[in-house]
This record gives sequence, structure tokens and C-alpha cells, in this order.
Amino acid sequence: MPSVETRRAAVLGSPIAHSLSPVLHRAAYAELGLDDWSYDRFEVDEAALPDFIEGLDRSWAGLSLTMPLKRAAIPLLDEISPTAASVEAVNTVVFTGDGRRIGDNTDIPGMIAALRERGVEKVESAAVLGAGATASSALAALAVICAGPVTAYVRSRERGDEMRGWGRRLGVDVRVADWAEGARALEAPLVIATTPAGTTDSVAADVPRDPGILFDVLYDPWPTPLAAAWSARGGTVVGGLDLLVHQALLQVEQMTGRSPAPLAAMRRAGEAAIASR
Repeated sequence: MPSVETRRAAVLGSPIAHSLSPVLHRAAYAELGLDDWSYDRFEVDEAALPDFIEGLDRSWAGLSLTMPLKRAAIPLLDEISPTAASVEAVNTVVFTGDGRRIGDNTDIPGMIAALRERGVEKVESAAVLGAGATASSALAALAVICAGPVTAYVRSRERGDEMRGWGRRLGVDVRVADWAEGARALEAPLVIATTPAGTTDSVAADVPRDPGILFDVLYDPWPTPLAAAWSARGGTVVGGLDLLVHQALLQVEQMTGRSPAPLAAMRRAGEAAIASR
């Protein structure tokens, strides 16, 4: 029987087997001496989410949520943070002592922290490749660090309209360009690639001679052809593991109440896990 002090947390999503979250959170617990904490992963889709959450007991401290649950969780929560509300997406749920369910989004501050770690505080303009859920989080981060326009490269008029809508909501001047013109995006001072693996491979040969900053949200396989070409040209590259570690660090702090969480230990654990795949 687990002791009354045992606290539980987990990542939920579908598919979930690939998730590095258990590696990162467990590394943090070990470094913080939280021997009675556990962190697992569960395959949970939108239909199963309500019953899963209702079935949790008071030993649970929090949940990490990945696709497709980031919006589906919102009606099940008692409160969400302004950050989560700004993009209608929750990736963190904390259970309070009085049983309340509080939702937050650590992807957005995680993006900002990952960029700042590489010395990126402000840019004059930016380009976003893609228009999915991660792209809306990217726009929210750019609302903080980008002084000028953001060009979104998308595959359809509908996606372009969605990105303009997010821009209006977030206070970002979003301009839309066709995906076929994606090579032009690489001239921006900051390029954020939010698309699935393989999508940006076709523009890797178009990296400019003196590139700015690339934030590629993928982490496996790594480096992507675009990130490798960017590095070869001497440009600054921020990767998906940087984002994953920074957003997980904020989750650990919220769930455990311990701060600062051990960034270096979490990053080492993530790098080792990727290298072993």
C-alpha cells in the first residue's frame, strides 16, 4: 500500500507512448529528493478524459496534457489561467488541497524561456511555419517578444483566417502567406517551425547565408534537416527539447510547490532518453 504521503502525477494523451514527460518529471523528483512522488503516462483520448479525471483520488497532484486533450479538458476544470484562456489550450492541471482543478498553459512561457536562454529577448519581426495548436501558442509567445509583424505560412485560406483571428485576439499583427512560399520565411529574424516531422525538409536547402534564429519545436528525430542546415550556416537553433524541458520545469514547480526545478538535470535526462532511442 502506498503511504499517505505518496503524491501522483502523469501525462495523458493519445498517442502517448513516445512522451518524454515521465523522464523529465522523474529526473526532477530525484534531484529534489521527492522519493514519494511518482509520474506515469496514460493513453487517454477525448472520450475517456472525463471518467479518468473523475476517478482520481486525493493522492493526485497534477496532470500534464498533450494532444488531443488540451482543449477537451477545459470544461472539466474549475478555473483556467489567463495564459491558457488566451489560446484556449490547457497542458497543465493542478489539483488543490480543497479539491479544485486549476488549468494552465506552460507551453507559452516555456517558449519564451527557451528563447531567452539563448539570448533572444526581442525581435522586430518573425515567421511561423504552420497553423495548428502549437502555432497559436507561438503567437502568444510572440505577443511578448516580437515588436512587429508576424507572417504565418499556411496551406489553406481557412488556416490563414484562423491565424489572423488568433493574432487579433492576442494583439499580434499577423500576415498570411502561402506555404509554397515557405523559403521566404527563412529570411525572418526569428523563424518558428511548428509543423510535424518532415514538413520543413523541402526548405532546408534554402537557409540563407547569414540566418537569424530558428525555433524548431520537434525533438525526435533531432536535428531536423532544417535545424542541421541552419546550424551549418552559423545560425542560432532552439529545439523542441528546449521547449519540452522549460514547459515541464514550470509544471514541476506548480505541481510540487518546489522552486526552482532542476533545469540541468531535466535536460540531461531528456538528452539521454533521446540518444537511446
